[in-house]
Amino acid sequence: MKAVKGKYYFGGVHPHDMKALSSSAALEVFPTPDVVAISTLQSLGRPAVPAVEAGKSVKQGEVIAKADGAISSDVFASVSGTVKEIKTMPGASGADETFIVIESDGKDETSFMPPLADPSAEEIKQRIRDAGIVGLGGAGFPTAVKVAPRTPVDTLVINGAECEPYLTCDHRLMLEKADGIAKGARYIAKALGVSKIIIGIEANKPDCIAEFEKYDDIQPVILKKQYPMGGEKQLIYVTTSRKVGIGKLPADVGVVVQNVATCFAVYEAVEFGKPLFERVITISGKAVKEPKNLWVKVGTPVSSLIEFCGGESSNPKKAILGGPMTGVAVANYDSYTHKTTSGVLLMTEKEAADDEPTPCLQCGKCADVCPMHLMPMNTAFYSAAGDFDAAAKYGNVQACIECGACEYICPAKRPLIQAIRKTKAYLRNKK
Repeated sequence: MKAVKGKYYFGGVHPHDMKALSSSAALEVFPTPDVVAISTLQSLGRPAVPAVEAGKSVKQGEVIAKADGAISSDVFASVSGTVKEIKTMPGASGADETFIVIESDGKDETSFMPPLADPSAEEIKQRIRDAGIVGLGGAGFPTAVKVAPRTPVDTLVINGAECEPYLTCDHRLMLEKADGIAKGARYIAKALGVSKIIIGIEANKPDCIAEFEKYDDIQPVILKKQYPMGGEKQLIYVTTSRKVGIGKLPADVGVVVQNVATCFAVYEAVEFGKPLFERVITISGKAVKEPKNLWVKVGTPVSSLIEFCGGESSNPKKAILGGPMTGVAVANYDSYTHKTTSGVLLMTEKEAADDEPTPCLQCGKCADVCPMHLMPMNTAFYSAAGDFDAAAKYGNVQACIECGACEYICPAKRPLIQAIRKTKAYLRNKK
């Protein structure tokens, strides 16, 4: 189907995308690690509950932790071997998480589910839940919940924007695994009971747009190169002209959004019975010798990924898990990959210049670029004064998607996202 141009949305920024560092690096399979440490917190919501004990032998794809409620996801062994220990240690965010440590036997013996032939909508929904699939483009919301909306929907939008700078994992997946993504999208559409499938792809990926023009049942939409084009509400508007109001969900306007990598995971779960225990991760930044896009098993040590890419080319100023706009800066390489880890970035001092914040200039640029029409300076002002109720009221923080556009554009380098997150935390604790 011939691609069409999408609409524009208010706000947004245009950071240097830095995708040329890794966009031509074909997908490679990272070798099975000797040891993996798999967190039980692999999705938005509650952590899973360990279902194994130290000393147990496990196979790749075997459940090692069970979902604790609807907003949670099963966790699977990414290697075959022996559970060495279950321990609590800090995750990438600094908060304590429970990790299941498995010593690999190097065999990668599998324990998959049986493939589904011509599955019904209910069988697809159940398979998505059983495979522990979560959104692979953002916070990791359990996909089983998204494919069972409370209100009827008529459109599935596939997110191929990949607007975050540096990251090219989705780019390479679309280029090399388009058929799998398309099949996964069709399974999701069947689960939802919809026939209209749209895929939004930024204009800086013409090769991917061409790939998806091959399908008669999927409408490619060319998106303006603009951050955060991949934001759920922004993507829905530019591809369907529908506006998702503050406090509303995509399903309220008849739409469900899924990432391209999530679609591929659904395809593998349905046709091969494969649970979600690995994903593509971009290793990039100018402080990495050889940027790559790697198939990586969940729980892989970040240090081994950097070593596989040739190590450091210079002393990094900053290391980030995820992208530079929404990722988490880490103090060292002693972290382990999660289902939601999309990138590992090593940035030079020039790339990651952290200027000291200065007083607000009252220029209003943060409001100009906010895609949600908010006024981040209000939140920052009242948050700094310790008046979080006023920060919430006058900044309308609950509508903030934490894209970081305001902080990126701020000439005074104010910690706007930090102020917003502090205010949100205050509101959560207040309930």
